[in-house]
Amino acid sequence: MADKELRKVEDMTFREASVELENIVRSLEAGDLELEESLERYGRGVELMASLRSRLANAEQRVQELLDQAEATHETVDTVSAPSSAYLDE
Repeated sequence: MADKELRKVEDMTFREASVELENIVRSLEAGDLELEESLERYGRGVELMASLRSRLANAEQRVQELLDQAEATHETVDTVSAPSSAYLDE
């Protein structure tokens, strides 16, 4: 990882960042890395995690805004002041 150029986290899609984070976790769990490489990957993982959490929070906020907007535009039918149709059954 040290010898290859890393993409900026903000230029990655959510999926790309998630996959890279998963690969970092696997490599750290394997325990085959030198200390320096482990620290480098851990730092990258922290950066990816922060970005992913922020993106999720933004997505949740956007979904809530859309739900609020849908509720605001949803028309409710006022059946109380509608004319009575009771006389139709007579």
